[in-house]
Amino acid sequence: MSNIEQSNARTGAALPSEDLQDLVASNDTGGRSPTGATKKVIVWTAIIWSIFQIYYASPLPFMLQNMLNSMGIHSLNVVVDDTRARSIHLSFAIFLAFLSYPAFKHSPKYRVPAFDWLLAVVGAFLASYYLFFYGEIVKRVGAPNLQDIVVGCMGIVLLLEATRRSLGLPLVLIASVFLIYNFVGQYFPMDWMVAHRSGSINQIINQQWITTEGVFGVALGVSTKYVFLFVLFGALLDKAGAGNYFIKTAFAYLGHYRGGPAKAAVVASGLTGLISGSSIANVVTTGTFTVPMMKRVGFSAEKAGAVEVASSVNGQIMPPVMGAAAFLMIEYVNMPYNELIKHAFLPAVISYIALVYIVHLEACKQNLVGLERTDPPNPLLVSLLRAVGAFVVVGLIYFAVKYGLGWLKVALPDAAFVIVALGLLAVYGLLIYRVSQFEDLKMDDANEEMVKLPSVRPTVNAGLHYLLPVVVLIWCLMVERMSPGLSAFWGTMALIFIQLTQRSLLAFFRKQSDVISGVRLGFQDLLEGLEMGARNMIGIGIATATAGIIVGVVALTGFGTQLSNIIEFISGGNLLIMLAMVAVFSLILGMGLPTTANYIVVSSLMAVVIVEVGRQNGLVVPLIAVHLFVFYFGIMADVTPPVGLASFAAAAVSGGDPIKTGLVAFFYSLRTALLPFLFIFNTDLLLIDVGWLKGILTFVVATIAILAFTAATMGWFFAKNKWWEMPILLLATFMLFRPGFFMDYVSPSTQEVLPRHFVEKIGQAPVGDDFMLFVRGLNPYGKEITFYARVPIAEGTSGQERLDNMGMTIIQTGNMIEFEGRQLEEWLIDDVALGSVAANAGLDWDQTILSASLPRHGNWAKEWMFIPGLMLLAVVAWRQIRRRRLTDHLSVEKAYVS
Repeated sequence: MSNIEQSNARTGAALPSEDLQDLVASNDTGGRSPTGATKKVIVWTAIIWSIFQIYYASPLPFMLQNMLNSMGIHSLNVVVDDTRARSIHLSFAIFLAFLSYPAFKHSPKYRVPAFDWLLAVVGAFLASYYLFFYGEIVKRVGAPNLQDIVVGCMGIVLLLEATRRSLGLPLVLIASVFLIYNFVGQYFPMDWMVAHRSGSINQIINQQWITTEGVFGVALGVSTKYVFLFVLFGALLDKAGAGNYFIKTAFAYLGHYRGGPAKAAVVASGLTGLISGSSIANVVTTGTFTVPMMKRVGFSAEKAGAVEVASSVNGQIMPPVMGAAAFLMIEYVNMPYNELIKHAFLPAVISYIALVYIVHLEACKQNLVGLERTDPPNPLLVSLLRAVGAFVVVGLIYFAVKYGLGWLKVALPDAAFVIVALGLLAVYGLLIYRVSQFEDLKMDDANEEMVKLPSVRPTVNAGLHYLLPVVVLIWCLMVERMSPGLSAFWGTMALIFIQLTQRSLLAFFRKQSDVISGVRLGFQDLLEGLEMGARNMIGIGIATATAGIIVGVVALTGFGTQLSNIIEFISGGNLLIMLAMVAVFSLILGMGLPTTANYIVVSSLMAVVIVEVGRQNGLVVPLIAVHLFVFYFGIMADVTPPVGLASFAAAAVSGGDPIKTGLVAFFYSLRTALLPFLFIFNTDLLLIDVGWLKGILTFVVATIAILAFTAATMGWFFAKNKWWEMPILLLATFMLFRPGFFMDYVSPSTQEVLPRHFVEKIGQAPVGDDFMLFVRGLNPYGKEITFYARVPIAEGTSGQERLDNMGMTIIQTGNMIEFEGRQLEEWLIDDVALGSVAANAGLDWDQTILSASLPRHGNWAKEWMFIPGLMLLAVVAWRQIRRRRLTDHLSVEKAYVS
């Protein structure tokens, strides 16, 4: 913590805005602020980096290449392949890292020493080594020469130094430990669990620097292909003025409610999460306005800062634009981004709803009020009708555009793009004309004595055009199902056009004279946005490259398998204990690693392990659920004391104690910590294989459940909780989130099948039902394990034919075995057909069948368990409402007597 922050923590005073911006810069864009020619080099390098990334993501290279080919020019290649793009991406990141981040605290901050210039140039060259020696590297692939070895060693050292400067020492230490293990592990005795035989310098450098399995691997590829464009989109949107628009809109709608500024802070931070990939920047950007307002209506400095932290950090889990780790997830899980958004949507939304409810309960406990509203209140019926009307209008527009575009693509395929562009231009013209009828939004000073809430109508209408690029981005992602990079490209193009023209068009429609100067100011905003987007990417680019070292070591040495054995031994094969260990592991790593690097490390080490242990426990854990679990806890690390950077930033804004702020923020974030455990065991929360009706029911019930959990942990529902009401609320929460756990006791969903009845029962069961086997045998490494295997029942006219089509041959040995205190006949899997469904389920020959089951048809649906859960909530609510009314009545009587 800096001297300024320490002083702030002692005095309880908020930092000045200049110091807050320095705090963000030192963490996100570099703490160095040189002047003169050096500043121009940094600025224009960042701008050129952004332009290159836009070019790389666009269809332009392929159009130019086709044009050149049609002209007979085949020697010139203007298409940048993925590997070359990664090399260029890292070159820019390393070059800017050495120029932007000083080596030590006492290093000069207003000039760049000659040695840093040397490191920047050499580091950029080493990162772009692949560009200069592409032909030679391809010829000797897998057999690096001395030059490759020297370049790789120097490159890794300079990358680690850039990492130390921009991200701190922890990631450097972790990557270094893995590199040392990669070299030293070959000398361990073979009977050691962590021994390996892949540690020569040639192997290490080839893996880490010459191929795309280490530094230039998937993580850096995702940073290059997807993340940059989304970060740039956010920077441009913020520079255009959308950040202030989101904050003002949230306050206009919510500021007058009880604890209104805190509720507005939650919504504003969620919206700002669209345009900020940094939780620290989000805290400072929205917090400088929202935190003083929260303190004004009665929140303590620590609670105001904690609300800002909890809401800002959660911005990274809110679709459609999630944190950088989300784009890594689609590569690791091999899933389209629109599918990831669908799975991440429900937990993120109910998490934010719960945070708004936390704020409401805090306001109720302290009897706080909101700010004085500007607009007269609307009747409830009018508000509902307006909401329904807006929903209907948006729905009609959606279906009209979707099916209209579908018809257009069929009827006029060659002209469709031009027609869509002209249509967007017309919509933009109408929106900007509408915006011109209202005054521009100005950033208020939240520290003024009186802050007047903005009026809803002029506030909402003053920035409608900012929504257009967001709509374009979401439409391309969700409806057109373009790649994330191409979707971000089109959204960015729409945004750049708006940035260049909005001032001039507003001046034109308002009949003002500064039409020409508007273009100049818009171009200046564009350049600043391009610079800021690139500088925000320095840390992410460096983090993904360094995390690639860890991934490369794991792949080369097989450390993931060895770690899985260690973790399985420590946890005793218990999935819940293992998940708790992974959560703690993520939090500890997150104290020193950025979210993206934390996610890469933990997911590469633990994701497959959790899936395997889940299988051994009879639970099918989807890979996406495991990756979201790791993602959530990586984000939580920004909150958790003693090194929660977002909490320190919030304390700097509020003037509160940073450790207390972090503790309160962690308490407020308990709902975020609960959800990952729940969607591992109840994948309905991720909307996996869930239809529309069940999806709506799941959303409603999950929202009620998270509110019940919030009421239990906050000690307040409709009134202060009695001691016995908390366990009832927690029981109701568990019944609503995990109805299947209780329903299995009332109406079991499976029936046990004895081996002698396999053929008969399989012949009677519906095709496609899961035949669950609990078996004991050896894993591929010779270790005895027990696990569950789900084998779908295949087609066939008889049970034996179905069993054969499943690829299994089962025999009785005539021996007896003991299982769960019972003496059973021993049945063995005698043979498993290669490539069969049984083999895909993990079954193999000579495995002993311990038990088996089939789905029970006609049992009660687990959703019936919602009824007793809701009844428990209703009982607690009824008692508390009665208690509150009695208290209010006694208070009135006491006041009357007085």
